[in-house]
Amino acid sequence: MAAIAPALQSEPNILSRLVGRRTSLIGIIILAIIAAAALLAPFIAPYSPSKLSIASRLHGPEMAHLFGTDDLGRDIFTRMLYAGRTSLTVGFAVVVFSSIIGIVLGLTAGFFRRLDQPVSRLIDAMMAFPDILLAIALVAALGASATNVVIALGIVYAPRLARVIRASTLVIRELPYVEAARALGVPTPVILLRHVLRNVTSPLLVQGTFIFANAILAEAGLSFLGVGISPDTPTWGTMISVGRQYMDQASWMMFFPGAAIVLTVLSLQLVGDGLRDLLDPRLAKDI
Repeated sequence: MAAIAPALQSEPNILSRLVGRRTSLIGIIILAIIAAAALLAPFIAPYSPSKLSIASRLHGPEMAHLFGTDDLGRDIFTRMLYAGRTSLTVGFAVVVFSSIIGIVLGLTAGFFRRLDQPVSRLIDAMMAFPDILLAIALVAALGASATNVVIALGIVYAPRLARVIRASTLVIRELPYVEAARALGVPTPVILLRHVLRNVTSPLLVQGTFIFANAILAEAGLSFLGVGISPDTPTWGTMISVGRQYMDQASWMMFFPGAAIVLTVLSLQLVGDGLRDLLDPRLAKDI
């Protein structure tokens, strides 16, 4: 009897179906443009992100400076490109780090009955704190840096993934192919990796897109409050925080970074919604 289940219960043309959805296609295009601009920042940025020009401070959008300049005469378009690299890198790193913690906690709680209660209580305790307050506390304890922001946000969002994976694992562990693997003497780590983890890929992928969006928002919030990444590193949150002081005379300092955050988060949400609708069997029937 075969003991290995299909890795992912989705059709091979899932990407084409995702692109076929108008809202998901819009999200993919916006996200691709933002990611490409951030990745190619050193090649397309007209200035250095730290270049000062006091004579050009607080200039509005013009040909020389597409998005205007800030209070120190730095080109906002250039700084937005480099800030996008920071935000996307931090968001992706948070997804990876929180996924590792969430997978370990979720599989442990869902597969091992004796550990379900203590691990579940730990997850509930972590989720009892508001996300932003817990992130601020962790960053304050660890220190302001990109690495510590990733660690703090990873700890904050890991319980969400853990609960989803635990719920899926509770169902999968009772399926016939898992029981068959146990009867054949397959080692528990192999069962967890080959049979359980491979079949929680769909919810993990969907939750990952939403955590990506939330992490970008949270990083911007921490930087705005001055407890996130070092002010020397361009971030959208820091740019908004500085622009707040000149909101009346230089509104573009806040508008363009804010628009970048909105577009990035919106595109990730659109992609996440599309993945959820296609990968959830209950919703896929209605598509």
